[in-house]
Amino acid sequence: MLTVAFSAYDLTSIRFAYSPLREVSAGIQALRTPAGRPLHLPWFKQVGPLIGGDLAPLLDLITGAGYIPDFLCPVPTSPTPDLAGELAVLRATPHEIIRTDLDRMAAEIPGSLTGCAMELYQDPGPGLERLAHVIEAFWRLAMAAHWPRMRNLLEGDLLYRARQYAERGPAGVFADMHAAIRWEDRTLYLDDRPKELSRTLNGEGLLLAPSVFVWPRLLYRTDSPGQAVITYPVRAVATLWERGTAPAPDALAAVIGRSRALLLAELDTPASTTDLSRRTGLSPANVSEQLALLLSAGLVTKHRVGRAMLYVRTPRAQALLDD
Repeated sequence: MLTVAFSAYDLTSIRFAYSPLREVSAGIQALRTPAGRPLHLPWFKQVGPLIGGDLAPLLDLITGAGYIPDFLCPVPTSPTPDLAGELAVLRATPHEIIRTDLDRMAAEIPGSLTGCAMELYQDPGPGLERLAHVIEAFWRLAMAAHWPRMRNLLEGDLLYRARQYAERGPAGVFADMHAAIRWEDRTLYLDDRPKELSRTLNGEGLLLAPSVFVWPRLLYRTDSPGQAVITYPVRAVATLWERGTAPAPDALAAVIGRSRALLLAELDTPASTTDLSRRTGLSPANVSEQLALLLSAGLVTKHRVGRAMLYVRTPRAQALLDD
């Protein structure tokens, strides 16, 4: 079990951010260990055949056997970073940090420091540049076409968690984050960690990072220097690969119309116009028109998160759905 105790200052220093590089690392990990990840089967089938020897610098670092070197997932400095900015941070990683992380990988996964990982250890400068180019290639092959949907889901989670934190504090943030997470008496408990570990935060704060591909597990960065990071499954991840129309609540549809009832039912998690169009089968223009009507009726609100405009149903709308 992992326990993380919070100082009074750290209770106010919880922040939220997603990370494209974290999605790359978690995506490779998922491809290497697909068992138990049925939600991502459509992506596995599409991307799996594309993964080959050209990605060796990345595959040699993410073995699928456990520890992922921390330098592959730099701590985001903003809630909604882009890949180019994170790759710039990766390229600037001090060489001693590279070697420290690779030493840890070799200790935790015997025999793993071979091939491109060993080349990176011996000569980090050109090794980092090669690694960055490989990540860009993987992004083009496996991530770019899906990233707008992934990003909307991640940004929706940031909005949801921020609202929970504002309304209920840390207890609200962690309440439905993951079955293995418990919050009691200013202490966070993670029950599925195989080793016992305790840490008391002393002003470093905690970063909570939603992720598409970490599902159904968690990733931790709590025993390394600097800010602690917990990467958890994004909300509504099951909707990512869905296509087609969901059923609308019949009683509500009879009152406000099928399209508007359908949209309210889908807004269990924040979503953009594009996401709602894909998930309901309604045209983007129709979705925009219906959302404008729902907005004027006080049944949805809208919030800008990063590049996305996300819609959320209001308590009034929830009451209608619950009746």
